[in-house]
Amino acid sequence: MSTPDVQRSRPGSDILRTAIRRNAGAMVWGTVLMGLYQAGETAFPIALGQIVQHTLRERSAGSLALVVAALAVIITTVSLSWRFGMRILQKANTTEAHRWRVRVAACGLQPVARRTGLKSGEVLTIATEDADQTADIVEVVPILISSTISLLIAAVALGMASLRLGLLVMVGTVAILSVLSVMSRRIGSSTKEQQARVARAGAKVADLITGLRPLHGFGGNHAAFRSYRKVSTQAREQSVTVARINGVYAGTALGLNAILAVSVTLTAGWLAFDGQINIGQLVMAVGLAQFIMEPLKQFSDMPKYVMTARASAERMALVLSAPPVAAPGAERAVPGGDLEIDCVRYGSLQGLKFQVPVGEFTAIAAYQPRAAAELAAVLALQVPPEAYGGVVRVGGRELAGLTVDSVREHLLVNPYDGEIFAGTLRSNIDPSGTSRTLSEAVEASLLTDVVALHREGLDYEVRDRGANLSGGQRQRLSLARALAADTDVLVLRDPTTAVDAVTEQLIARNIAELRRGRTTLVITSSPALLDAADRVLVVDDGVVTAEGTHRKLLATDPAYSLAVTR
Repeated sequence: MSTPDVQRSRPGSDILRTAIRRNAGAMVWGTVLMGLYQAGETAFPIALGQIVQHTLRERSAGSLALVVAALAVIITTVSLSWRFGMRILQKANTTEAHRWRVRVAACGLQPVARRTGLKSGEVLTIATEDADQTADIVEVVPILISSTISLLIAAVALGMASLRLGLLVMVGTVAILSVLSVMSRRIGSSTKEQQARVARAGAKVADLITGLRPLHGFGGNHAAFRSYRKVSTQAREQSVTVARINGVYAGTALGLNAILAVSVTLTAGWLAFDGQINIGQLVMAVGLAQFIMEPLKQFSDMPKYVMTARASAERMALVLSAPPVAAPGAERAVPGGDLEIDCVRYGSLQGLKFQVPVGEFTAIAAYQPRAAAELAAVLALQVPPEAYGGVVRVGGRELAGLTVDSVREHLLVNPYDGEIFAGTLRSNIDPSGTSRTLSEAVEASLLTDVVALHREGLDYEVRDRGANLSGGQRQRLSLARALAADTDVLVLRDPTTAVDAVTEQLIARNIAELRRGRTTLVITSSPALLDAADRVLVVDDGVVTAEGTHRKLLATDPAYSLAVTR
C-alpha cells in the first residue's frame, strides 16, 4: 500500500540534472549577464592598454574620447550585468532549495513511511542543509561558464599580443584545474561523511530531548549524554577534517593562481624589454594578469562546490528514492465495516486469529508487551503485508489491497505515544478543522479540565511536543484527537497509562459510550477499559487463548486475574 507518488530510483546525479533542467531559463539569462560582467571585466585592462598606446602614438583628442567613452560603457555594463545576473541566479537558487525541502518533507509526511534507514533528525538535516547545497548547482554552472568566457577572452587578447602569453594562460589554467579536480574528490567524500555524522548527531539529540523526562526518572540521563557526546565529537572531528581539506584546497588554488599571474606578468615584462610587444600591450598584459586572479579563483572553486552539491544530492536521494514500506492498493474499504485478523504471523504473533464485528467494542489483553506492539504495528501499516503471514481485512477486504486514502478514512490506529504538535489544543485535536464530534471527543477524553484551566480554552497554545502539558494531559489530548476523527474502525493502544485510576474509569466508560455502534479495538491491560469492553480476547504466546467478558474471565481464569488485577 502506498501513495500514488511512487518515485523511481533517483540517484544524486539525476537530482542535479533535474535542478538544472528546471531552472534552465534562469541559468541561461544568468549566464548571459554574468558572461557580460566577466567580459566587461576582461575588456577593462584591454581598453586601458589601448588608451596608453594611443596616448603614446597618436595623441588625438577625438579618438581618445572615443576610447574613454568605450571605457564608460564597459564600466556600466560590468555594474548592471553583475547586479541583475546575481539577482536572477540567487532567486533561482533559493527557489530550487525550497522545492527540494518541500519534496523531502513531503516524503516524511506521506501516509506510508519509506524505507530510508534514517532517523527524523537526519531527514531534517537533509531537508535543510543538503537541499541548500544541492540547489547551489543552479548558481555554480553559470559562474563556471562565465569564468571560462573571461579566461578565453584574456587568453585570446594576450595571444594577439604574443602567442607565448596566450598559451601560458591556457596551459596554466588546464594545469591548475587538473590539480584541483583531484583534490575536490577528497572534499566530496569527506563532506558526505561530515553531513552523515552531523545528521546522526542531530537525530541523537532529538531522541534525547524526546526521552529526557523518563531518562531523568530512572537515572539514565548521564549515559544518554555520554552517548550524544560521542556522536557529537565524531561530527566535530569530521568537520575539522573537512575544514582542513578545504583550507588546503583554497591555499593551493590561491598559490597556483598567483604563480600563473606572476608568470604572465614576468613574461610580458621580458617580451616588452625584448621589444616583442609595445608598452600598451605590456599594460594590458599586466592588467589581465591581475584580473585573471578572480575568474581563476571562481573557476578553481567550482569543482569543490560541484562535489559538495553532488554529495548533498546523493543524501537527498536516500530519502527520495527510498521505496514505501508497502505496495499500492486500488480498492476502497466498505463504510462501517468490521476488522478481521486472519492467522497473522509476525514476530511473536503465531497465527493470531480473531474478528471484531461491526459496532463491537473489543479489548485485547496481551500478556507479552511485544505482541501488543507488533499487532499495533501491523494494523498501522508500519509493517508491509509481505513481511507478515496471514491477512488483515477491513470491511471484508484485505488491507493490502486498499488505497491509502481509503484505509486512513476508515481505519485509525492511535499509538500510546501519539505526537503532540506546536499549535493550539484545537489544532491538535482537529488538524483539518472538519471534525463534527470535537466537543464530544474533548468530553470523552476528560480533556475538559485542561480546556477550562486556561482562559483561551481550546485555543490555548501548545508548545512543541506538548512541553507545557503533563504526561497525562498529552495522552488525553492524543486520545481526543483519535476520538474526534470518528472513523469506522478505531484501534487504541494503551490510551490511559498516564492517568490516575479514577480518571481512567471515567474515560473507559466515555469511550464505550461515544463509540457505540462503531467498531473499536483497544489493546490494553487496564482493568477499567477491559471492563468497559463488550468482549475481551486474551493473547498469550501470539495466539488467542481465552475469550469472554472481563468479569467472566476474572472469575474463571486465574492467569488472567493475576495479569490484569492491580
